[in-house]
Amino acid sequence: MDFELPSSGPRPSQVPAIDFKSALNDEQFAAVTAEPGPLLVLAGAGSGKTRTLTYRVAYLLSKGVRPGEILLLTFTNKAAKEMLHRVQELTGIEPQRFWGGTFHSLGNRALRMYGEAIQLPKNFTILDADESETLLKQTVEAADKLFFKDKVNPRPGPLFNVISLARNTQLSLRETIEKSFPQYLDIADRIPAFATAYEKAKRDQSVVDYDDLLELWLKLLTDAPEVAAYFGQRFRHVLVDEYQDTNTIQAQIVDRLAPHHRVMAVGDDAQCIYSWRGADFENIMSFPDRHEGTVIHRIETNYRSTPEILNFANGVLNAQPRGRHFDKELRAARKHGQKPAVIAAMDDKEQAEFIVKRIHAIVNEEGVSPKEIAILYRSHFLALEMQLALTRHGMPYHITSGVKFFERQHVRDLIALVSFTYNPSNTLAWQRFVILLPKVGEKGAQKIYAAALDHARLMQKNFLDVLNTDDVKSKVPKDAKDDWANFCESLKQVAEAMDKGSPADAVQVAIDGWYGDYMKGAYADYMDRLEELKGLVGFAAQSPSMQEFLTQVALLNGETSDKQVELDEEAVRLTTVHQAKGLEYDAVFLIGAADGQFPTRRSIEAGDVEEERRLFYVAVTRAKNELYICYPKVATRAGPGGMMLSPSRFLQELPDDLYDELRIKRSYGW
Repeated sequence: MDFELPSSGPRPSQVPAIDFKSALNDEQFAAVTAEPGPLLVLAGAGSGKTRTLTYRVAYLLSKGVRPGEILLLTFTNKAAKEMLHRVQELTGIEPQRFWGGTFHSLGNRALRMYGEAIQLPKNFTILDADESETLLKQTVEAADKLFFKDKVNPRPGPLFNVISLARNTQLSLRETIEKSFPQYLDIADRIPAFATAYEKAKRDQSVVDYDDLLELWLKLLTDAPEVAAYFGQRFRHVLVDEYQDTNTIQAQIVDRLAPHHRVMAVGDDAQCIYSWRGADFENIMSFPDRHEGTVIHRIETNYRSTPEILNFANGVLNAQPRGRHFDKELRAARKHGQKPAVIAAMDDKEQAEFIVKRIHAIVNEEGVSPKEIAILYRSHFLALEMQLALTRHGMPYHITSGVKFFERQHVRDLIALVSFTYNPSNTLAWQRFVILLPKVGEKGAQKIYAAALDHARLMQKNFLDVLNTDDVKSKVPKDAKDDWANFCESLKQVAEAMDKGSPADAVQVAIDGWYGDYMKGAYADYMDRLEELKGLVGFAAQSPSMQEFLTQVALLNGETSDKQVELDEEAVRLTTVHQAKGLEYDAVFLIGAADGQFPTRRSIEAGDVEEERRLFYVAVTRAKNELYICYPKVATRAGPGGMMLSPSRFLQELPDDLYDELRIKRSYGW
């Protein structure tokens, strides 16, 4: 075995004897003690991935490999610290003797040492997110001072996100925009020049941004052969955690750091769910092609879930297209439990009522702590009715994936716009959305309002009818004047919709007007936020009048704010599936498991639902003892009249003996 010590350098402290055979199961032991070479460890959900990596480091040390010859790449510093701390407990070797950490932190370390080989001074400064956006803004305005004044153009933050994703995926800016930011297609040809100017500005100032820590590290390994050779000789063993989450650049860095092919990549292709962040599914699939002689180890014994839940999860994976995944089958180490339950509710309100009552039973009859119960969803807006039902029943909950629906910025903005249109005396609502106009601050908003109010009284006209008059426009900052006519017209159209139609019509008109255009420039995730606002249309459709709608919003917003709890309190967890990855709960409720909701309508229309399937798999493997998958037959959030839904295709593909169907009675019993 290739574990001989190099001819020079300090010898590691004596590693205590470890009984690897008794500390690990057979699958883990085989991976931990594998011959050096290219190793792909496919670690299924709940199978002890971290334990395997930790013991691999300890095993290498026990064979005489020096700490400085091991490189451990992770996606969070916390993960690296936890692993190396555990290694210290096992071996007594201190964490600082290893190169271990995130790709970005180790990229910084490498560039500090050898960046001069690619003309990067050692004293370079790293820009934080705000500083990066500011520098990008300055370079764009130097080239086109009017660019950011067009509200449908991306603001500096979203523009930076576009450029960043293109850099991390190594796709062209046009390809990136077509795939992920279609709202910017009209200006796709203008952005490359901005990106080039931004790169030059960074080099001129000897600063780097977060993405440079990867790009320049790869450049160092590519353009400085002597540096690449040094790292290739120094790190005799490269270990990578969560390999399925690597982007294109990270995979290339790993390949160049390991010309000897002594690399252990640990991951799970079935949990690759971050393509929107740049993760490339092909990295793990093509690993054996890039590293000839790869030995694949499967760790499939699951210590988290019951056999019934794992049978269900395996069914989800078995429906994947052949040849597009690694075969694997999770096996349970636990005793039998109840089958997962599939529940078809009439609508999302009935879905929420069922879940609240079932949670009540789980807590009071089974003694499960509320914080061991999770409600998972694909998209934020799907949890709106759930939040309201929990609030009505006085059941504390904690949203671990962000703020509550009514507290999300774009939701509050739109409600303020609608609320003011209904009641032009509401100056707080006015201030909230008027300051979204360029160069309009709170004092400016007050001046414009006062001028409009005086003019309306003088002319004995409606407030909204005088907003676009010369007397009022004189108070509007020059930068906001181009938007002003559209802004005023949009408010009038919302008011007309209130007079002629339902609250849902008025909300829809507000989304389609000035604020919808504003969102395109303000948010890189515009498409997701637009979906959430469409959910608000459905909520408005349940109210007979605008007054009732705004009253319900105010009351429920106040109630949900009062229910905010700390993470360690006895409260049910609400979270997106993405945020739940890596976590586990005694009981899991997956809501909105209908086609168009999960998988999303956009993924269906694009003909690409495989990442959605992997996300579904991640959702169901969070459950330890009880799993409930719910879907509404009617999507009331779709707007007036609702829309008929069918069960998620991920459910329809499964053999029906993998789950039980529960029927909801009118009384919400089952």
